[in-house]
Amino acid sequence: MKDGLLTERQMEVLRYRKQGLTQQQIADIISTSKANVCTIEKSAMENIKRAKETLDFLYTLDATHLCTIPSGTDLFDVPTIVFGEAEKINTKVMYDTISLINRLRESRPQSCKARYVCEDIIVYITDIGELYFG
Repeated sequence: MKDGLLTERQMEVLRYRKQGLTQQQIADIISTSKANVCTIEKSAMENIKRAKETLDFLYTLDATHLCTIPSGTDLFDVPTIVFGEAEKINTKVMYDTISLINRLRESRPQSCKARYVCEDIIVYITDIGELYFG
């Protein structure tokens, strides 16, 4: 990945981890310490997180603030809230109930614990019904 956010070494470590190798196994393969592999992996994940946050910001530039899901909301109540707010602005959400919940959980895993939202989540919607969560 030329001019990307990950170094060759970070990509190598992530590829090995994706294959199920432990940090010690990777360290043995690339002739370094387990601690170094841990540092490389942690840096890679931080770079990925920053890139994701940047993309989320970019996507919300073309979207409208739809609503805020308050902390403590049951995940199964989220679609009703989102669909209701979208209806008020005459926009059809491009997800069904289960897809919306899954999209939220994948987009903001740190904001969901079990069946509940554990921190306020801002919901953005585009004019074609795509949702983004901030």
